[in-house]
Amino acid sequence: MIALIQRVKHARVEVGSDIVGQIEHGILVLLGVEKDDTQAKAKKLCKKILNYRIFADEAGKMNLNVQQVHGQLLVVSQFTLVADTQSGNRPSFSNGASPSLGKELYEYFVGCCKQTETGCETGIFAADMQVSLLNDGPVTFQLKV
Repeated sequence: MIALIQRVKHARVEVGSDIVGQIEHGILVLLGVEKDDTQAKAKKLCKKILNYRIFADEAGKMNLNVQQVHGQLLVVSQFTLVADTQSGNRPSFSNGASPSLGKELYEYFVGCCKQTETGCETGIFAADMQVSLLNDGPVTFQLKV
C-alpha cells in the first residue's frame, strides 16, 4: 500500500461540479492499493500517517503530527501510484489491486482514519475526480507499507 502525502493549507476534491470532500489545514492522502495489500497494512499505514511528524513546532522544526496540530485528512484513491514505470514509455499496473480489493481496502483505510479524532474527508473511489490543493512548504512524502 502506497500513500503520497502532502501537507496542505487547504484541499478539496470535486466530482463533476460537486465538492465531495474538502479540508483546511492538514494532509492530502493519495492512496494506492497493491494486489498483495491487506487490512493489516491499511491499518499500519493509517497509524503511520497520523503519527508522521511533518508539521512545524514553535522552533520551526517538523516535530508535530496532524493530530497535534488539529489538522484533517483528505483521502483520495489513486491507482496510478502503484504503476511500474521502470521500463518503456507506458506504465504497467500489474501490481495494482483488483477494483474490488482496491475499494475494500480503501474503505477500510478510511474507516481506520475516521475512528480517530482527526477529521477525515474523502473522494469517491474510482470516480473521475479533480483535486485542488495549496501545498504547504511544499512538503510531500511517499510512504509504503
